[in-house]
Amino acid sequence: MTPRLVVGLTGATGAAYALRLLRRARELGVETHLVATPAGILNAHHELGLDRSSLESEADHAHSPGDVGACIASGSFSTAAMVVAPCSMKSLAAIAHGLGDNLLTRAADVTLKERRKLILMVRETPLNLAHLRNMVAVTEMGGICFPPLPAFYHHPKSIDEMVNETVERVLELAGIAQAQPKVWTGL
Repeated sequence: MTPRLVVGLTGATGAAYALRLLRRARELGVETHLVATPAGILNAHHELGLDRSSLESEADHAHSPGDVGACIASGSFSTAAMVVAPCSMKSLAAIAHGLGDNLLTRAADVTLKERRKLILMVRETPLNLAHLRNMVAVTEMGGICFPPLPAFYHHPKSIDEMVNETVERVLELAGIAQAQPKVWTGL
């Protein structure tokens, strides 16, 4: 069976992570289901020059954030994982407190209740106490908070290389066997 990956996109900076995740998943034969919030689309336009249809064309399936009855909102729809890339503090708070007020947060809630992998690429600095407590709450529920911090020990030569490496690590965490993060070989 082809693995399925739900990809969420929120209004935090870092839309390049979602775009690269969708493209790399396609290369690996992973079926993708995208749900992008209005702020996520605005950010993708601002950072990448993509409109909603251009972004949605990168996914196998795209779902409206208002469609809380979509397949990804059901526990019977089997997925390998859900990745929110990037994850705003607003979406983190909604997920941490079980507020399934749109399809993205409902799909995240379903991912947690089904004990599947939920990876939140949280984006904000500096972090305040509410952010930290929400990350703890998600972690205690089984989610993974994965701030997209670049690894410099591989000596990346471009932003693209840093984004690619981060995405490979996230895909590996999501259980996608074909992911190929670089292996640390020491100094």
